[in-house]
Amino acid sequence: MTVRIPGFDYRRIAVGGPIALNAAIGGSGDPIVLLHGFPQTHLMWRHVASDLARDYTVIVPDLRGYGESDKPEARGAETYAKRTMAADVVALARALGFEQFALAGHDRGALVAFRAGLDHPGAVTRLGLFDTPPTVDMWEVLHGADAAVAFHLYLMAQPPGLPERMIAASADEFFGHFLDTWIGDVDAIPAEVRAEYLRASREAVPSIVADFRASAGIDLEHDRADRRAGRRLAVPVTVVQQDWGSVLGFDAAALWRTWTPDLDHRTTRAGHFMAEEAPAEIVAALRDLLTRRPI
Repeated sequence: MTVRIPGFDYRRIAVGGPIALNAAIGGSGDPIVLLHGFPQTHLMWRHVASDLARDYTVIVPDLRGYGESDKPEARGAETYAKRTMAADVVALARALGFEQFALAGHDRGALVAFRAGLDHPGAVTRLGLFDTPPTVDMWEVLHGADAAVAFHLYLMAQPPGLPERMIAASADEFFGHFLDTWIGDVDAIPAEVRAEYLRASREAVPSIVADFRASAGIDLEHDRADRRAGRRLAVPVTVVQQDWGSVLGFDAAALWRTWTPDLDHRTTRAGHFMAEEAPAEIVAALRDLLTRRPI
C-alpha cells in the first residue's frame, strides 16, 4: 500500500479466527466506521474521513477480501456472506474499545452495513447507506436491457472457476472499466489512487468474486428471511444514491421505507463514486445523520 489517509494511524486488527483487517484510524470522540465499495479500498473515504476526524473517532477498514485485509479462501458460502463480513466490523470496533458505533457503507460496504444493522442492532447506532439497495431489492429492480449496467453481478454469480479466470486474464481492464464508466468527475480519482485500486483488485480476484457470488446466494437468502419475518432497521438511516429509481422504474424512497421507519433519503447528481466526487455533500449527509435524533 503506497497511498494512505494523511494523519491516520494504520493497524492490522484481529476480528476472529485467523482473520485480520487493515484499518486506518483517526480523530477522537464518538466512533463511526466507514466501509468502502467496489472496486476500491478504504482510500475512497480519504476526504470524508479527514473531515469527520475533527469531531469523531473515524475507523476506515479494508473489508475482508479487499485491500490489505486478509483474503481467506472461500471454503463455503459463509466465508464472504455479508453476515460474516458484518461480524468482522463489529469485532473490529470492539477490539478498539467501542461496543456501539455509527456505521456508513458505500456499494459493497453498504450491503455489509445493512446486514450489520439488522444483525447487530445493539451495536450499530446509526446507518449511512450509499448507492446500493439491499441485496434482495437489488436483484428485483434489475430487469431487461437496463440490467446491462450490472453485468458484473451476473458474471460473478456463476460457479467458481470461469469468472475468476476471465477477470484475472484482464484484471486492470475489468476493474478499470467500472472506475471509468461509473464516475461523473474523472478528476476525482487521481492517478496514484486509481493505480492503488487496480493493484489491490488485481491481487484479490478470487475473494472479490466470492463476495459477489455470495450476494447471488446466501446474502439473498438472509435478506429474504428477514423480509418474511418483518425485520427492520431500528436506528436512524440516511440513504444517498443516484436517481436509480427513475432509471430502473421504481420508487427508491418507498423501497427503503419498507426496511426502516426512520429514513432520510437523498439523491445526488454525483456519479457512483460520490465520496470522492462530492465529499462535501457526503460529509454533510453524515454529519446530519450523526446529530439526528431517532424518531
